[in-house]
Amino acid sequence: MRYVVPISAFLKLKQIGGNVLPPYEEHFEGVKMAPVQSDWYQKLEGALKQALKDALRAGDHSLLGVVLNALLAWPDCAFRAEHVVHPHHRNRVLAHVPVLFGETEVSPKEQLLIERVKAEKAQGRKVLVYTVYTGTRDTTARLKTLLASEGLKVATLSASVAAEKREDWVADQVDRGIDVLITNPELVKTGLDLLEFPTIVFLQSGYNVYTLQQAARRSWRIGQKQPVDVVFLGYEGTAQMACLELMAKKIAVAQSTSGDMPESGLDVLNQSGDSIEVALARQLVA
Repeated sequence: MRYVVPISAFLKLKQIGGNVLPPYEEHFEGVKMAPVQSDWYQKLEGALKQALKDALRAGDHSLLGVVLNALLAWPDCAFRAEHVVHPHHRNRVLAHVPVLFGETEVSPKEQLLIERVKAEKAQGRKVLVYTVYTGTRDTTARLKTLLASEGLKVATLSASVAAEKREDWVADQVDRGIDVLITNPELVKTGLDLLEFPTIVFLQSGYNVYTLQQAARRSWRIGQKQPVDVVFLGYEGTAQMACLELMAKKIAVAQSTSGDMPESGLDVLNQSGDSIEVALARQLVA
């Protein structure tokens, strides 16, 4: 380090110039929930907010994570029943929401994704889709089924593919002619160049600013010839919007402290040292 660093110049890709990189654009798209989806969300939110307030008044902070996770996840997981129980009293039900979308019924966000992927395919562009729900509330299998039913070729990158094998795995899928790659942004945040996917869609953002910024630029690398378009989707009137707004603020702070003006597609939501989870919790009980 003592020999190399003093004679090194650290540049960002955008500083190289000479049209080394194609145009890069991020933007946010709000999605309206279906009427029945909106009605049930209001019921879920009301019940969980009240339960959280009651618990906090009693000095119980154990509901924070449960409430936040349910409100953030449910709009994208309304194809399964949501049964929210107290983490320490499993027989105490905080809220229950039935299944709203059947196996072949698409939600508004899923419909928007399908239309977007079809439009991109018509232009010869492959799409990288990020979803953070790949565990208990797995959305990847459903998304693959819905997209495939529209005649699209889909692959899902899971954690079962070893990190050192992921680049070759993706290359094999591209050779198979896939139109869409679905994965969790945590699996590709570093070390992968996904030049074949100039369009990136975030169905959810997650909490980690670093992961989001790295995942958003997986295909904006040296060697990319097509313009890169990154889209963030969020259900309007839900905790997802509050989360995206807080992510925008975190990104703005991170960029300004490094001497950059914010250029994130989420900056449109930024209207103005807690973690995002704590800040969300404060909004819920305000």
